[in-house]
Amino acid sequence: MTAELRRLFNDLIRFEIELWNAIDARLKSEFGLPLTHFEPMSVIDRLPNCRVYDIATELSITTGGTSKLVDRIEASGYCRRLPNPADRRSSLLELTPEGQRVFAAAGAAFDDELQRWFGASVPERTLRQFASRRWPRGGGAPRACLRPSAPSPPGSR
Repeated sequence: MTAELRRLFNDLIRFEIELWNAIDARLKSEFGLPLTHFEPMSVIDRLPNCRVYDIATELSITTGGTSKLVDRIEASGYCRRLPNPADRRSSLLELTPEGQRVFAAAGAAFDDELQRWFGASVPERTLRQFASRRWPRGGGAPRACLRPSAPSPPGSR
């Protein structure tokens, strides 16, 4: 079983890298938008009253790193920070009109790439079943189900 799990791990990681690189290259080529900007923009687009913390939580990255990433997206003119009336320590984020335009166009290319990679090889019924599953954390977050089990006590193997 250990060899199979290692092979599965390697296959998953390599596939993720290839998929990320393909989508990133297309978004950069067609829109000048790296995937590292598209992903946070998708969270901003999806969540009303989005904060840096919300993006960090959704993408499983640090709040500090997310704040710097949002700075770069804001500098490119694709999002803006607004005062948060409920908490002066944080800002609310929204896409600018240009950000909405680029995100919508890039979203179509993103969806097209996903279709190219998965469409022919994963039956629609399987995709619907996977997408409709109620994952912990309330969203499409299968990684939350795949948390490691507790380590074995020393000497128990």
